[in-house]
Amino acid sequence: MTTPYEWKSDLKEVIQSYLSEMRMSGFKFNRQERELKHFDDYYYYSGYAGIKLTRPMIDNYIYDSVFDSQSTYYFKERVLNGFGTYLNNHGYKGYIVPIKSRIKKRSAHIPYIFTKEDLQKLFLAIDSYPKTNYTNRNTIDPVLFRLLYGSGLRISEALNLKCEDYDYQSSTLTIRKAKNNKDRLVPVSESLNIRISELIEDIHKLDDGTTILFMSTTGGKLDKSTVYCRYRDYLLYAGIPHTVNGPRLHDIRHTYAVRCLKHWVLSGDELTNVLPYLAAYMGHTDFRATQYYLRLTADLYPDILEKTEAAFGYVIPKGCDLDEEE
Repeated sequence: MTTPYEWKSDLKEVIQSYLSEMRMSGFKFNRQERELKHFDDYYYYSGYAGIKLTRPMIDNYIYDSVFDSQSTYYFKERVLNGFGTYLNNHGYKGYIVPIKSRIKKRSAHIPYIFTKEDLQKLFLAIDSYPKTNYTNRNTIDPVLFRLLYGSGLRISEALNLKCEDYDYQSSTLTIRKAKNNKDRLVPVSESLNIRISELIEDIHKLDDGTTILFMSTTGGKLDKSTVYCRYRDYLLYAGIPHTVNGPRLHDIRHTYAVRCLKHWVLSGDELTNVLPYLAAYMGHTDFRATQYYLRLTADLYPDILEKTEAAFGYVIPKGCDLDEEE
């Protein structure tokens, strides 16, 4: 039996309050708790007293071991940056460690953005795919793929949906414990709302709310690999070439984001106002991935963004990390 950890330092109460607040916000924070326990030990055995964070103290804790990897430094920086910010927000003054050890990774993949004609061919292929008695793809997939495109959901988010996560009256879906363990509400269009309602009436009429919305023939959750294989079938049936560079299933999500931005630019919307909405809708934890779509939109449609470059050029990044499927 594991012996419960005994908090020791003068920081113990504020650390535990911080952990409680983060968990109430929806984060699991298990690994972060383990790191803060190590920091509690360090603080106590180093002889520090009171509630404070100083740069020498933090630097010694994070960078003292030459055997730690850069990713370990990065994780410690993130944990203590968050804790330091919490202290300052609650009336304590202390050093907030900068995030400087992050290993920057750039995806070599250039997303495939479906054209209007591509989408028409793809959905025609899904709707007209030869009937089969071995799977429920002819019933499930016309709704599933329209949801992926019409909402920008990650495939894992869509496949985790249960019937109880759908609200016909408000035309919304509740995405539970998605990437970064966050919940969010996603509104859907009227046409998509009707299709989801008809799907539930068709195959879930006698089920309770805990049933998987896009269930397999055995009643369980569809596997992502199964959906991807079907997707490849539809691309072939639609005459859309598939290579090692895609189009990938996740490119449907990329297409949704780019088309949203294109629509907003053409409508004359203030990009600095709408970017936060897109970030929240797609479940981004910050604006880096959202800004990537703005850069991608600018590259694909330079004639559209040319007229807004002067006003919004500072918003359009030169490049940033791509939002990838987890």
